[in-house]
Amino acid sequence: MAGAIAAGMVMGAAALPGAAPAQAQGDPISIAFGDIASVESLNLLIAIERVKERGVPVEVTFFNSEDVAAQAVVSGQADIGIGAPYAFIQNSGAPVRMFYRMSRLLFFPVVNSEVYSGWQDLDGEEVTVHSRGSGTEALMRLMESREGISYSNVSYIPGSEVRAGAMLQGRINATIVDAAAFRLLQEQGGDKFQRLPLEGVDATDEALYANQQFLEERAEDVAVLVEELLKTWQEIDENPEVVVELREQYDLLPDLPEAAAADAGPYYVEAVEGDVYPTDGGSPDVVQQDLEFLAAAGQVEASDADPEDYWDFGPLERAKGNLGQN
Repeated sequence: MAGAIAAGMVMGAAALPGAAPAQAQGDPISIAFGDIASVESLNLLIAIERVKERGVPVEVTFFNSEDVAAQAVVSGQADIGIGAPYAFIQNSGAPVRMFYRMSRLLFFPVVNSEVYSGWQDLDGEEVTVHSRGSGTEALMRLMESREGISYSNVSYIPGSEVRAGAMLQGRINATIVDAAAFRLLQEQGGDKFQRLPLEGVDATDEALYANQQFLEERAEDVAVLVEELLKTWQEIDENPEVVVELREQYDLLPDLPEAAAADAGPYYVEAVEGDVYPTDGGSPDVVQQDLEFLAAAGQVEASDADPEDYWDFGPLERAKGNLGQN
């Protein structure tokens, strides 16, 4: 297992400048992100720059899947992961806990209308999602159950914009993308791409998680991280366009294509309008909603588990206390 993880870090990771594997206690906090660096990452990267300004070094590595990122955290090769690893925690029994809710699910199932016209047309067909165990897979599995259909295969392509590009190129005909990628499909494909209905879902897309030992040993540093996440999320909620200014200030993702960089402002405006980035950091009620959603999607076995089996709210409570938000 450790060898597979190491290979994934070498072959599947695209690191920010200066990124490195997790090291010993007292060294920089390493964050494993099971996605590609994109406009969607900017709010996190802004918060991390502010954490560094407060004297806590942080390094981020982008992996090609949430699975590899989770295994890196469990093995100690990374300190913090990003995802919603409810099923992983339940199945593995690993001492991993989520501690900050970054985003809610807001995705758009979309098909090539020249091939499909509705959910029933996907019976016996292939669909493409972000990664195994991701929120995108859970959503598509939920709809498979609701609609009484069975996909022939679920394939994995990380990155909404990558999946949108594959749709535009005709390489896939059914997938699920975020708001920015859906807008791209509309702009470049017109009526060719049809959104399928998806109602009544409110669940976590991404959260920060870590081994419980790390959360205890680095409690002060984790509190600083959570404080800056709370402040950054609240600032963006008040003025989404500030992301453009802060990206330039911190020189973040300088190699973004011009079109993607230009989409940063509109993306965060839409995200705030859709309440994609909640400003409270999470709660036991949210955990219960997540478990109900994942149980309905067939990813966890029970929907009435103790939230503390999956979350540690200590870092969030400590950060809110430091900010006077309790």
